[in-house]
Amino acid sequence: METFESLVHAEFTPENTYLNTASSGLLPARTVTALEAAARLRAEGRPLDPLFADVEVCRAAYARLAGVPVERVAAGATVALYSSLVAASLPPGAEVLTAEDDFTSVLNPFHARGDLKVRAAPLERLADAVRPGTALVAVSAAQSADGRIADLPALREAARSHGARTYVDFSQAAGWLPLGADAYDYSVSITFKWLLGPHGAAFLVVPEDFGDLVPVQAGWVAGEDPWGSCYGPVAELARSARRFDTTPALFSYAGLRASLELVEEIGVDTVRAHDLALAERFRAGLATLGREPLPAPGSPIVSVPGLGGLQPRLAEAGIQVSNRAGNLRASFHLYNTVADVDRLLDALSG
Repeated sequence: METFESLVHAEFTPENTYLNTASSGLLPARTVTALEAAARLRAEGRPLDPLFADVEVCRAAYARLAGVPVERVAAGATVALYSSLVAASLPPGAEVLTAEDDFTSVLNPFHARGDLKVRAAPLERLADAVRPGTALVAVSAAQSADGRIADLPALREAARSHGARTYVDFSQAAGWLPLGADAYDYSVSITFKWLLGPHGAAFLVVPEDFGDLVPVQAGWVAGEDPWGSCYGPVAELARSARRFDTTPALFSYAGLRASLELVEEIGVDTVRAHDLALAERFRAGLATLGREPLPAPGSPIVSVPGLGGLQPRLAEAGIQVSNRAGNLRASFHLYNTVADVDRLLDALSG
């Protein structure tokens, strides 16, 4: 049986110190192989049936990670697409509560409607800001900018007590944080960060009765019998969340199938313990340098005020991090090591 270390070593071959998973994760070797095979299949003119099958395997794998039946999972491409779908379901004048400075793909579709009352509150006080008349609370489980984790249980209870629905973006959490998507009305995640997949795939979890969602974006794949109803209006929409599917980027899902297999093989709990240990080592090292990161306990994303301008110099030294609003953002995942953390600390001390 392979150990965690040997499995990771076999799958990842970074040529630098990569500490930027919050932007995009590294592709495992098995995923690269799957992408190459998918491209060859197209190039050789063979049937695409295996690629469509990959979509369903990915849907089932994400359902297991999310802790919901597969019938409640829709497959699409982006968070913004599904945020727009949720936004379209709201009546004019509905109040949407969001977290201040959350990621744009979570927020902007509600603002773009033009006829909704969109209100923002600090993440730490979001649950307290739910009030009578709030129709929906939309928030990222982990903030992209600084890694802060939303108090989702408190938010869920506050929303329920006021009759509001919840929409949670797990893009910066899926892969290292247990999701428990069944606790929320709607949830979404892209898959190219902690889930290690290619760009171009995303999942939406909906209630068993679909909530208030109307499949306004429904195309041919949304039919109960897609290949039998791909001309003219769809006579019968899928009786599952597949009615909210969009035409899949087949190569993306071919690669994602391999990535999700690796995540399940290692286990989210193992990944989480590894990632958080590295993040805590970095936080402790920052303290010795007289630097204090923004508070984000229990998160593998660490944001350091005032150091974002160092990103170009660090990149030249082979250390990949992000500059977010002037803050240096480092993010740790299963392919990172103690040596990676120490190399970044050494570079910051110079």
